[in-house]
Amino acid sequence: MAEPIGLFGGTFDPIHYGHLRTAFELLQALKLAQVRFLPTGNPPHREAPLAAGDLRLEMVRAAVAGQSGFSVDDREIRRSGVSYSIDTVTELRAENPARSLCLLLGMDAFLGMPTWHRWREIFEFCHVVVAHRPGWKAPITGPLGEVMVDRGTGSVRELHAAPAGRIYVLAVTQLEIASTDLRALVLSGRDLRYLVPDAVRDLIQRSGCYAAPRR
Repeated sequence: MAEPIGLFGGTFDPIHYGHLRTAFELLQALKLAQVRFLPTGNPPHREAPLAAGDLRLEMVRAAVAGQSGFSVDDREIRRSGVSYSIDTVTELRAENPARSLCLLLGMDAFLGMPTWHRWREIFEFCHVVVAHRPGWKAPITGPLGEVMVDRGTGSVRELHAAPAGRIYVLAVTQLEIASTDLRALVLSGRDLRYLVPDAVRDLIQRSGCYAAPRR
């Protein structure tokens, strides 16, 4: 079986070094063929992104340019209506019938999975990899505790041996950067240098997407 494809979704409003470092560590630790970034179009569980979809897509492409193993998938930006993860993994499974797919999530996103549309079906189409801060523990009770018992694994090899169905939890370096805080910095007139790639910073400055509206 070919090496797994990692699926890294998010609003990326904007993408920053916290996203990129997590993706890079997962790429290496899991021996993935690639990490595919999937900017969300219209997320069902949060407010609409502040930057337009096309601009966020451009920022993600600029951020990953030149990094071996990183790619960008625009299907959720192009999709009309609400973007559900189950729709995305269903499509990707149809395109990759036998290949291992790994949905890459932060711990916060993983803890929110029971609120997702048809969340239990996701495991039929892909593995779930949870990136978390060192010292954090996966849930042991409730619906997520149940699926952890049924599907949890400590073996990267299992992610390669089967196309879907397992949960793997990995501690990664967590850079304390949040897109919400970055937007607030721009709104206050401060510079995002060293928090986002220079190409992303330039797009934000040129577009004025997070700046205070002119009166």
